[in-house]
Amino acid sequence: MWSEIILFLTGMALFLIGLVRLGETVRQLLTARIREYIRYAVGRQLSGLLVGLTTTILLQSSTASTVITVGIVSAGLISFYHSLGILLGADIGTTVTVQLVVWKVTALSPAFIVAGSIFWLSGKEKGKRAGELLFYFGLMFFGLEMTGQAAAPLKEQGAGILLSQAANPLIGFGVGLVITALIHASAVPISILAVMAQQDLVTIETALPIVFGANIGTTVTVLLAGLTAGISGRRTAAAHFFFKLAGVGLVLPFFPLFIALLKTISANTAQQIALGHFFLNVFIAAAFLPVLGPVARLIERIIPGRESIIALWPEYLDPRLITDPEKALKSVRMEMTRTIRLARKMSDEAMEAAETYDSGKCRNVLYLEPALDNLRTEIVNYLWKLSCRELSAENSKKLFSYTAMADDIERIGDHSVNLVELAHQKHRRDIQFSVMGMMELHEIRLLVARNMEDAEKLVDAWGEEAIVMISDREKEIDRIVRQAREKHLERFHRRICQAEAGPIFIEMLVNLERISDHCENIAEYMHEIRAEGVVSSGL
Repeated sequence: MWSEIILFLTGMALFLIGLVRLGETVRQLLTARIREYIRYAVGRQLSGLLVGLTTTILLQSSTASTVITVGIVSAGLISFYHSLGILLGADIGTTVTVQLVVWKVTALSPAFIVAGSIFWLSGKEKGKRAGELLFYFGLMFFGLEMTGQAAAPLKEQGAGILLSQAANPLIGFGVGLVITALIHASAVPISILAVMAQQDLVTIETALPIVFGANIGTTVTVLLAGLTAGISGRRTAAAHFFFKLAGVGLVLPFFPLFIALLKTISANTAQQIALGHFFLNVFIAAAFLPVLGPVARLIERIIPGRESIIALWPEYLDPRLITDPEKALKSVRMEMTRTIRLARKMSDEAMEAAETYDSGKCRNVLYLEPALDNLRTEIVNYLWKLSCRELSAENSKKLFSYTAMADDIERIGDHSVNLVELAHQKHRRDIQFSVMGMMELHEIRLLVARNMEDAEKLVDAWGEEAIVMISDREKEIDRIVRQAREKHLERFHRRICQAEAGPIFIEMLVNLERISDHCENIAEYMHEIRAEGVVSSGL
């Protein structure tokens, strides 16, 4: 039996590796298009459901897509209410993997692996991406095929009867819940059940409680992600748990009837398992989609607080104003005020995470960065259309200054992302800064934060004092950063600080200094506009 056990465990390992790597590869491809997905999700709840379903099919994991949703909601890109449809769609999407097992896609897995390898090694970038996806897709189902081959001898030894008679539903429910909570994917235990059913090792009576447990177990990872999220993210995680628990609770009283229905539809046990998983999640979606409003209000009462939503798309760039340059430029100024507020939120959270690591703040910054890029693109495109009109000298000066300012604001977001990545490296490698280093970092961070605050005020409304303060602080920041580098070099030679802390510490200082540089650039553009009489008093 040892050879079968080793083969079984190897198959499970390959399945898990393929599942995880497929999800990670798809997620990398989706990052650049995440704002398009969000755009569709913030409409009607049915649109959100379709986005959740599609994303989960691509990621091959409802847990992964739900954790992403929690992060997006926590960052303020969509509201808690609009996230609920995505959760319901994700739960339906996760059933596709099990159905593919029932259709014996596992038998075609070697073909996917070979084809994927050929494309992956082709040397062309697009071919590599497609090959990588095919390879991991094939690896996932090849692992399940190995698991099935390892389980086949158990049928001859009577283990199938034993498993069929292990009929305590509570034990099965607990097994499904615990296994899914540990491996963070409900598709794993349910797919293995389908493979074992194809070998006549389980019955639907034995398998269905495990399916129910796995559906609730998949919420554990999401709840853990919610612990480091904002109020809206915690609400989304709680709603996911509520949907799963309430859905299973509503179906359990009709458990015998549910099994009878599955047996009526199909005599194949593996197909019954896949349909049971599918029907359960469709029932949850159908039951709660019409009452998402009351559910949202209930969760908001349980987890009170005020959520802050950041509009992903421009609010003031009205195409109809292009014919009136004065009004068009005012609308650009108003939109840039929104944009720099977003950049300030990113820089504040990034600087806090750089000083005291917080995975929730790091995740927020990474999710907000595409939104900031999008707003900058929209502003620049709007200004480009406006530049095709006849403009006065004053308005031309505004147009070019606003274009440069939009770029500076976007660059602040880029440096915030750099700070987050450095903070993550520092945390992952357990690097500690010296006490003096932390004090220097804190002092610089406070000065940069005040420059960000004054830069935001400048974009919103003119203020001569803010320009002077930004310039003075920028000189002070340059001086302190220079001293901090010299002191760090001295500490390094005296072996007061860790050697590997040096590059991260210096890089953090560089990014903080550059955020301040962009604040000074914004102040200079505003001063130039004012000096030429373009900005009127109180504008």
